[in-house]
Amino acid sequence: MESLNRMAIELVDEALEFAEELNVGAHELENEATVLDFGLEFNGGIEAGLLCTEIQTAGLATPGRDLGEVGGAPVPYIELSTDQPGLAYLCSQKAGWELQTEDFEGLGSGPARALVAEEQEFRQLQYTDAFDLTALTLETAQMPTAAAAEAVASRAEIEPSGVFLLAYPTASVVGSVTNAARVGELATFNLTELGYDPLDIVSVTGRAPVPPVASDEETAIGRTNDAIAYGGTAHLVVREPFDGFEQLLSTAGEEYGRPFVEIFDDQEWSFEETAADLFGPAKVTVDVLGGGTYVYGETREDILVESFGLDENPA
Repeated sequence: MESLNRMAIELVDEALEFAEELNVGAHELENEATVLDFGLEFNGGIEAGLLCTEIQTAGLATPGRDLGEVGGAPVPYIELSTDQPGLAYLCSQKAGWELQTEDFEGLGSGPARALVAEEQEFRQLQYTDAFDLTALTLETAQMPTAAAAEAVASRAEIEPSGVFLLAYPTASVVGSVTNAARVGELATFNLTELGYDPLDIVSVTGRAPVPPVASDEETAIGRTNDAIAYGGTAHLVVREPFDGFEQLLSTAGEEYGRPFVEIFDDQEWSFEETAADLFGPAKVTVDVLGGGTYVYGETREDILVESFGLDENPA
């Protein structure tokens, strides 16, 4: 397999070339690292979100969009599909890098994680990357700093000039799009956490509605989680049967049935207190090659209508 970072950097070059058309910005830090603004001072958009999703998955997943409905209201949906779920979702897209310095904090996704390769997914898939350029997308309300870029470079063992940081807040169009594109990743991750061999997951497609951009980060975090847990659907093709496919769903969590903003409020926004089994798609189909087809779960448009504020418009 070619370097995940090499493939991602080709897409970063595309973002730089078409920054104006994508409504994103770019600037160089004093240590020569590059920041791409996908939603902080620039508005970004759905196309920017789709390209950001491709970068997060190192070009190994195909994103698309269409117009669906939530509670009778037209709403964009994002679909993401890959035949390399282990590499695209677990080794790249997974939000597995909590980047924190004295002047910056953000949640990182993307192929930069593969240069570090400390998480268990890399051992399971027997993959590590080596390249002198890297991309890390950061879900954050702050502009990345030179210290943040230096921290990435140090951990990835490359020069700061080879670091490209793509930043956006959750409360942005790109934040809504890239989070809606995480359905397949969560399904893949959950199945692996249950003990299923990720090498036996052949193909994964996920789909979810794009939440309206919220006025604050907390509401946005609630909406993006609701979009997946109550509106996200996934289709998996796997090699081996398994007794726990139904545990892939968000319905496995005891708090299921409430908007996430309420759940997080009750926990005073201490995310580590949230049960891990609450995060997952609402509905899943699993096709076992040469075996059975299994369907679990249901979507909850009533909760999405409340979460997205679609019931607040005057008659």
